[in-house]
Amino acid sequence: MLACGCALDPVSQNAETKSSMAATQALTLVGKPYRFGGNNPQGFDCSGLVQYSYSLAGVDLPHGTNYLRRLSRPVSQNQMQRGDILFFNQEGKKSSHVALYLGDDRFIHSPASGKSVYIASFSDPYWRQHFTEARRLNLE
Repeated sequence: MLACGCALDPVSQNAETKSSMAATQALTLVGKPYRFGGNNPQGFDCSGLVQYSYSLAGVDLPHGTNYLRRLSRPVSQNQMQRGDILFFNQEGKKSSHVALYLGDDRFIHSPASGKSVYIASFSDPYWRQHFTEARRLNLE
């Protein structure tokens, strides 16, 4: 009886593993260029980076921030886990930018034309100000 109470749900454990794997895959893409509509190593936009990183972890996702939002559920900022999707408001557009949470208040993203995939932090006032929510994919 005690063993049953301590057992982990294999579906949840698998979902956490895939999310963490996606974040690890994204780290291999640091330095790749931004490209509007891009979702491969020749160039990424923000949602293309999330889509591609999750595909390498075995999860097929659509391309686009609105789609990613619909496929996920909100989590509080103090409950964020590696691989959660972070949403930001930019240029007056709600949830117009996404990133993958890495842990320790750091995230990886493909920000804009002329830039490349890089690791940023909530210690940067710009990103802290524009952050709107963290969401977790429903991988069950």
